[in-house]
Amino acid sequence: MRDARYKPLQTVVESTYGRYAPALESSRRQPDGITRSSAMAMPATDTFATQAGNSYGPINSYATMAMAASGDACGLDIEAIRQHVPMRRCKHVAGQNIYHAGQPFHAIYLVHAGSYKICELADDGREQVSGFRMRGDLIGVESIGLKAYASDVIALEGSEAWELPYPAVLRACLHVPEMHARLTSALAAEIRSDRSWMLMLGTLAAERRVAAFLLDVASRYARLGYSAKHFILRMSRIDMASFLALKHETVSRALSHLHDMSYIDVQRREVRVLDVHGLRSMAGVGAALN
Repeated sequence: MRDARYKPLQTVVESTYGRYAPALESSRRQPDGITRSSAMAMPATDTFATQAGNSYGPINSYATMAMAASGDACGLDIEAIRQHVPMRRCKHVAGQNIYHAGQPFHAIYLVHAGSYKICELADDGREQVSGFRMRGDLIGVESIGLKAYASDVIALEGSEAWELPYPAVLRACLHVPEMHARLTSALAAEIRSDRSWMLMLGTLAAERRVAAFLLDVASRYARLGYSAKHFILRMSRIDMASFLALKHETVSRALSHLHDMSYIDVQRREVRVLDVHGLRSMAGVGAALN
């Protein structure tokens, strides 16, 4: 029988994702050789980058919990959690899955380094990218309350994640209070972000979607302590197109147009933001997000 003292979290999880799951279905050198480049961003060496949280967003971020890069970006005391949860560090090479949709649900994951994409299978068999996760983000929370994982999670580069067995994580909430808040916040953020992106995809034209996506990525880099003006896109154009519900060629044309307008300078996956105000105007998020 589950301990009644952590029943409130279980209630939040089940009530939230019990209703939401159907909708989901339709460098700084890192440990053990993971380099700054695999951490996805350039160093924040300019004053503008330190102010990027105000300059760039928030742009409806689908993972708003990333904290400063010093220490653990998630804001959790990993050592404290390890005293109560048998955590396991998992390393993944680019293209490797953390788990597949349909596998029995047994754990959630905390990104320690690198980046991952979340994919779901459309009814016609096509892979649909539904999100990207960076350091400090939780993975797998969308499957809490289900018997099996609802999506595939694939590393975009050499990455690391902590495996947090479930429901042992719930028991850890008794001893690590911030864990309870972190889980419920992650669940709430997942819902808010998906709702925001669904609204964007339903109302913005192609170039506006791409501009909003770049601003969101820049904002997330800034929260991790990296430059918001110069960064590397770890996802492919095809992954971007899948997430933004566009064709691959449309994303490439939109990036080229933003480049021609001098809003950005893009060389393959390397992006420099030249005119943040122009980019925000293109995305249509100027005044509403200040």
